[in-house]
Amino acid sequence: MAAQVRDVVEQYVKLVASGPTDDIVQLYAADAVVEDPVGSEPRKGHESIREMYAALEHMQNKTTELLDIKVAGKHAAVSFTLVGGFGDQRMTLSPIDIMEFDDEGKIVLMRAYWGPDNMAMGPA
Repeated sequence: MAAQVRDVVEQYVKLVASGPTDDIVQLYAADAVVEDPVGSEPRKGHESIREMYAALEHMQNKTTELLDIKVAGKHAAVSFTLVGGFGDQRMTLSPIDIMEFDDEGKIVLMRAYWGPDNMAMGPA
């Protein structure tokens, strides 16, 4: 299971940068829940999760860097950095995502831990 979890996490981080949105959504179980960031209204199901990731389609020159993965059974803690642009602004976001997986290797719960101190905006 650990290898499968690690593979899905690696796909996830790569797809956050490259898309397409539907490929990200397919990593989730149909009734998955996403809370991004923690404290925001949780999104449940593919349609709601798709809306969240669709916002990334407008980001230009996206890159991601996987910093660390810790796997424990059907759970993973993932540290990565997302860099991209919106017009003349460049954003760098460094979340820690906590994920839970089902027996098929689909994400059933993802909670993203980040706040203002983990996001930097500047000129592109």
